[in-house]
Amino acid sequence: MLSANRRLRRWESAALMALCLCLLAAVAAQRRAASVSRSLIRLHVLAVDDSAAEQAVKLAVRDAVLDCLSPRLAGAESAEEAGAILARELDAVRAAAQSRAGDRPVTVTLDDERYPTRDYEGFTLPAGRYRSLRIVLGEGKGHNWWCIVFPPVCLAAVQREALRPAMNPEDYALLTREEGWELRFRSVELWGELTNRLEQWRGRASQGPAPR
Repeated sequence: MLSANRRLRRWESAALMALCLCLLAAVAAQRRAASVSRSLIRLHVLAVDDSAAEQAVKLAVRDAVLDCLSPRLAGAESAEEAGAILARELDAVRAAAQSRAGDRPVTVTLDDERYPTRDYEGFTLPAGRYRSLRIVLGEGKGHNWWCIVFPPVCLAAVQREALRPAMNPEDYALLTREEGWELRFRSVELWGELTNRLEQWRGRASQGPAPR
């Protein structure tokens, strides 16, 4: 009986230690994800639908918005400063988008948004919540176009290098998966995917059961 109790205590200790390690890893991933998110502002354009014509309009709207933003964000030195500029210039962004959208309704917002993991040239952004300039054409049921407006990755010939001035060395190493950072990137990616799913679940739960 005594031996069985000792085995049980060892199992409980091992389980408690594993739980503590998991919690520490989750806290570290959460902090790193928040640090990355604070350094960036993303651009999200949603087309009316998936027809070739509407997808072409989406890209035309994208180009007009980037042309509008490029001179306005040229002097921004941080995501906070860029966000303040964008907040002041939403009407100009909306006008630029509408100039290429024709008679399609255009909705422009600046808010936090959930993103999946996304690969760019030379780096990867893990899933999670990011500050986002979101442009919706019509009902926005078509394929998306994603990029980063701060730092100006959308306009950079070498996207990876555009990140470097705006990020601390640890976050830059994480996103570019420099040697020794692969495991930490994966932990941040898993954290982002988990929180995305939890938020989706909460959204469905708040809507209640579907009517019969």
